[in-house]
Amino acid sequence: MRRVLIPLLVILIGAATLWQQQGGNRQSGAGLPDEALDTIDLIQRGGPFPYRQDGTTFGNRERLLPDEARGYYREYTVKTPGSPDRGARRIVTGGSPPQAWYYTDDHYRSFSPFDPAEEPPP
Repeated sequence: MRRVLIPLLVILIGAATLWQQQGGNRQSGAGLPDEALDTIDLIQRGGPFPYRQDGTTFGNRERLLPDEARGYYREYTVKTPGSPDRGARRIVTGGSPPQAWYYTDDHYRSFSPFDPAEEPPP
């Protein structure tokens, strides 16, 4: 019995630690954290935004998004629970009003496109 309980306990502690590091957040159908749904709502309402950088031009210097004219992309902060600053999570939109939506949780190293119409309300 002890041979089974110890590995099970290690697995449970590891899972709890990972859950805590990720803020204990549930995720939406597209894998967006709950805080992203709040940010989507703010974008669609036109603000007010919690950070002065929200709504500013995203330059796409990494060239990971499709090439567009300067000013096409805008960035918005997705709050990260427990982070002392803006954290690494962002939503980047394209167009005005937004026609393209992207999420990054690694500060612009990768992007996932999503459709806000398919996201559940916050």
